[in-house]
Amino acid sequence: MGHVPAPNAATDAFTALLTDEGRRLLDGLRDYDPARELATATRLRREHPAELVSAALGQARLRQRAVAKFGAEDAYRMFFTPHGVEQATRASVALHRARRFEALGVRRLADLCCGNGGDAIALARAGISVLAVDRDPLTCEVARANAEALGLSDLIEVRCADVADVDTSTYDAVFVDPARRGGRGRIFDPEAYSPPLSWAVEAARKAPHAALKIAPGVPHEAIPEDAEAEWISDGGDVKEAVLWFGTEPGARRATLLPSGASLVGQGLPDPSVRPMGRYLYEPDGAVIRAHLVADVAAELGDGGLVDETIAYVTSDGLRDSAYATAYEITDVLPFNLKRLKAIVRERGIGVAVIKKRGSAVEPEELRKKLKLEGANSCVIVLTRVAGAPTMLLGHPVQA
Repeated sequence: MGHVPAPNAATDAFTALLTDEGRRLLDGLRDYDPARELATATRLRREHPAELVSAALGQARLRQRAVAKFGAEDAYRMFFTPHGVEQATRASVALHRARRFEALGVRRLADLCCGNGGDAIALARAGISVLAVDRDPLTCEVARANAEALGLSDLIEVRCADVADVDTSTYDAVFVDPARRGGRGRIFDPEAYSPPLSWAVEAARKAPHAALKIAPGVPHEAIPEDAEAEWISDGGDVKEAVLWFGTEPGARRATLLPSGASLVGQGLPDPSVRPMGRYLYEPDGAVIRAHLVADVAAELGDGGLVDETIAYVTSDGLRDSAYATAYEITDVLPFNLKRLKAIVRERGIGVAVIKKRGSAVEPEELRKKLKLEGANSCVIVLTRVAGAPTMLLGHPVQA
């Protein structure tokens, strides 16, 4: 956690972007082409200070990167640091979490390690008053500028401080998003987070409600017994895991966005392996991370695993599930590249979605070897069925 560093040249350069000249310069770079940055910089330096041009070009690049997480409408009004863009919560995920806090009756929340303020913005838009804390002066300036840019200054107070020095006793809830990247990249040991996960857990236990953002690959045995663990995916990609305190201790939850479907585990034993049925179900990544494949299999009635080590479920019937994608399987064959080449050629398959789980074959390498041509399409699944390398051919279906 450490001391709070003093403002520096980076803070001064950022502050210059908040002047009328800086804002006009930045607005003019909204659609600029980074490939032509040298020519753009040369042109702009004829009219503006070189330091301001450099800061504006850097911020323009960050805004373009931020569109994927925040959407164009917000991203081009906001400000970012490179680390902040990398670590920021996707807006859809932040909105989901803010709604959970709102449903818990939270009105005042301390956002510890607030970064560029993405979560604070979502919380404020849910009507929650937020104390946003970070120890880095530049990051705090950025978070403060974002609150102002989006008209949320009345609900977001930004404080530059060490989170360990902040008294959260008067707040309804605490949210902690520890830094999970260091000088050498991603940090996998929760105790190497900044602040460490153990500190964050103790801070959470002091509040009526709390949420701690952690890496989705966290081992289940590292999850405190009094915490609910929620894995969140967006568009099929697992984005994060959250430890909730003051909700359902011991619960395991998978939430899928944008639908908002949320599956809470029932503590079921692992499903048994069964013969390959007509349909294959691919559970969402959040379901797999939350160890809730058994709950999906139970939802299907006759669902079972294709292999005891593979998170694919098979069933004889087609049933609607919000937590898995269904495929009708037309071919179940031992893996054989020559045979597969012949099939795709005979059937005129020019478009193939290639999936793998439990196979050493790389989909893109296989795609090159298949030399797909034709007007038809299929899904090719490379996996193990009852321990044997298998290729499944089929197509997506909906109940």
